[in-house]
Amino acid sequence: MTAVFTFISSLFWGVLTLSVLVFIHELGHFLAARACHVRVTEFFLGMPCSKNIHVVSKRTGTKIGVTPILLGGYAAICGMEDSESAYAPMVLSAIHRAGTISCQRLSTELGLDIEVVQEACAQLEQWGSIAPVYLDGDGPQGRYYPSAYAAMPRDAQGYTIYDGRAFDASHATRQGEPWDPSMGERAFYCAERSHTYAGKGFPKRVFMLVAGVVMNLLLGFALLVFVYSVIGFDVAIDSNVIGSVEESSPAAQAGLRAGDEIVSISDIETDSWTDILAAIQELSETSDEPSFAITFERDGALDTVTLSPDDDGMVGIGIMYEHRRLGVIDAIRVSADYIYQTASGVIQLLIPSQTMEVLDNSTSIVGISVISAQAAASGPAVYLTFASLISLSLGLMNLLPIPPLDGGKLLFEVVQLIVRRPVPAKIKNAVSYIGIALFLMLFVYMFQQDIARLI
Repeated sequence: MTAVFTFISSLFWGVLTLSVLVFIHELGHFLAARACHVRVTEFFLGMPCSKNIHVVSKRTGTKIGVTPILLGGYAAICGMEDSESAYAPMVLSAIHRAGTISCQRLSTELGLDIEVVQEACAQLEQWGSIAPVYLDGDGPQGRYYPSAYAAMPRDAQGYTIYDGRAFDASHATRQGEPWDPSMGERAFYCAERSHTYAGKGFPKRVFMLVAGVVMNLLLGFALLVFVYSVIGFDVAIDSNVIGSVEESSPAAQAGLRAGDEIVSISDIETDSWTDILAAIQELSETSDEPSFAITFERDGALDTVTLSPDDDGMVGIGIMYEHRRLGVIDAIRVSADYIYQTASGVIQLLIPSQTMEVLDNSTSIVGISVISAQAAASGPAVYLTFASLISLSLGLMNLLPIPPLDGGKLLFEVVQLIVRRPVPAKIKNAVSYIGIALFLMLFVYMFQQDIARLI
């Protein structure tokens, strides 16, 4: 039963910690997208799943909810996909003129292959420009693409619910009603594109990409400042006073208590905890079966007891701790130093001579889960400190220039800015596949390390 409880506890705290931190990361992307007037169709705690609980925002039309796969979160920002169909403008206008129309009829009217129509519709649906109409046999249990699509509710200016405050709901059509794009199909398409990630300039795209990293860094920094200045932390005191005595240990059986001041161990004077450790180590190394004569002071009186270490060489006494709090300025300084140290560790991953050393000191989701449970059991200060360090690592790791991380996407944006043309989708996909393969190998390597440590 103990093993089962430990497993459940580790699973709970691991999932909770990672889900919240990834959710905060995605919240940064979501808020940045909305600040740039980019449509976001979905924002969920948990990985994508057809079964979910959600509400629809009356102001932005975004589905906000939770899925049963609680391993992070995601924000469906419109226009993040690379490919754009050359036939999307005519398909967009045709759907709005008809109100609701099947892909087969679109194919016939526009003289396009059905696959071309479906590809264009998939892009426009991802943009939030049209709505799918699921008929019998459609959806996840049937065909991949819906059989038909409908025009989104639009006001006189062409805005939809996904455009937030700009949308005039009181003077808008309903979903599936015809809406005449009087500005022309190309202008209509460009107007739709302007509400997507792809339609924004370089500064705003960069802002949306790094917003998740910024949120993780801010959260980690805020948690550290809160712990150090409000909750406080325990500091080990290098004194010769016993801080704790383990139950049933040799020290407990000999009658030692927390608060006793150890004066000497087998005639070796001990004025500090460092002296105590050094004396025990010295006596253990010079005798096969060491027996310690510990002289201690309690309530002003001296006494001496004799004890022997257990099979692991432990006596069963612990160091004394003092609870302290820092001023806000000092807490900010210490927290900033944590960010610097975490950033230095992430940078070392890119230095070939130090990569393996960093990986050997890293952990996978298994290790994070186990440590999360241990930190939670140690109290709020320890758990929040651990969560803050994971948040900092998560944020800074995402800046690595490796697709599909945010840093990899940022690298493509910089390259496109320099060469002044889009990076071909085939190149992006190939590099992304390499990045995914690399992360899978790293995950397997660290997973094996964690299992070995646990065993």
